[in-house]
Amino acid sequence: QVQLVESGGGLVQPGGSLRLSCVGSGRTFSTYTMGWFRRAPGKEREFVALSRSSGSTDYADSVKGRFTISRDNARTTLYLQMNSLKPEDTAVYYCAVSSQPLSDRSYYEDTSRYAYWGQGTQVTVSS
Repeated sequence: QVQLVESGGGLVQPGGSLRLSCVGSGRTFSTYTMGWFRRAPGKEREFVALSRSSGSTDYADSVKGRFTISRDNARTTLYLQMNSLKPEDTAVYYCAVSSQPLSDRSYYEDTSRYAYWGQGTQVTVSS
């Protein structure tokens, strides 16, 4: 049974940093595409960042230059380093896994292409 568990969320002031982690179990994720999504209050779940097994990455325009996605395949762990946080980054952050390479933006932004999801971790950016 595949399980994804996120951690690292919390309350941070604007301009601060957080590092989210997502630990996977139940299978080897080194050949899978892994990503981060978020859902802000009253909004739909939206794409944040993506890491493919090839090593390539993609980011939402809203986080480009501030967030960095990385993965440790040996430990089946996905990370999201978030710097220069803004109040609009406040959301529940979810990690997700897909068996597809998701090379096109229309694919990797589509939540239905991800087979496995974590339970989410809350990030609140506020002074």
